Amino acid sequence: MAKSDNAFVRVKNLRKYFRTGTQIPLLKENPPVRAVEKVSFDVIKGETLGVVGESGCGKSTVARLLMQLIKPDAGEIIIDGLAVDQRGGISIRDMRHRMQMVFQDSYATLNPRMPIEESIAFGPISNGKKALEAIQESKEVMDQVGLDPNLYLHRYPHELSGGQRQRVNIARALAMGPEVIILDEAVSALDKSVEAQVLNLLSDLKSELKLTYIFISHDLNVVKYISDKVMVMYLGEVVEYGTVEDVYNSPKHPYTAALLASQPSMDPSRKLKSVPITGDPPNPINPPLGCKFHTRCPMVNDMCRTVNPNLQSTDKVHHRSACHLSSNITVAKTLNAEESLNS
Repeated sequence: MAKSDNAFVRVKNLRKYFRTGTQIPLLKENPPVRAVEKVSFDVIKGETLGVVGESGCGKSTVARLLMQLIKPDAGEIIIDGLAVDQRGGISIRDMRHRMQMVFQDSYATLNPRMPIEESIAFGPISNGKKALEAIQESKEVMDQVGLDPNLYLHRYPHELSGGQRQRVNIARALAMGPEVIILDEAVSALDKSVEAQVLNLLSDLKSELKLTYIFISHDLNVVKYISDKVMVMYLGEVVEYGTVEDVYNSPKHPYTAALLASQPSMDPSRKLKSVPITGDPPNPINPPLGCKFHTRCPMVNDMCRTVNPNLQSTDKVHHRSACHLSSNITVAKTLNAEESLNS
């Protein structure tokens, strides 16, 4: 992938394999699960990168690798020109001052025995800030996320709703003064009305605090609403990358086209007459040769079965696809899945 000179977060050839207990005859070592392989992307300062794909495609693993919650096997993570945890670069501790993460499960990420006030102040205090100063700042960030500190700071997590807890988790991330926030399915467990409120809050915070987001979600509509660019992952690899307009209006990979065609139509007279995508993703322990999507692709040819395509430019400079046939692909040509009942 061509690199942007003004990228704030840059990832190069990130790889992570997990060892398993599965033994295959004639092999000396247990085969690994290839969770993330050759993942490269840029995030421009002030933008939101949406990351989409089926469960198990490696989205959350990439997020945890970025935060160094798990160690990558290979690859580089560069923050504002400084390589993370490398000689002459930036330490993991300093990186986490600049990049924070909000997880999906709003309850599991909060200490149930710690009041909200202490949960928000814990990070700054652990990094050397005086307790009184950290507590005062926790009140300020509670205001920023739309929760009255006089009502909520002394409550415990079980006394809050899911939406309120997620606002607390956002406040806890903001308390560290980050420039980048990774949101891993941060709104997927919320009711739709609450989800909309949190999305609007995130948009406001991004504008006010000049934040950069990496937004991971299954919901294509949510990603379209909040993102500037989109990265589509399949079985640990990036298969498409581009602006929201390019990816949503003119997908160049059949997997992206299938995901978009699977969205329910708002028009009740239109229904799917054929299934956009069938089958399950291949086993990441033993992925197929060639393109990993070829076992489910409606356009597969002999090259797809033997040669794994690289991410390459399409007709747009910043729109890239890992497909041998990307120049010919649109949702209509690939799937022709959505038909009118009146036709």
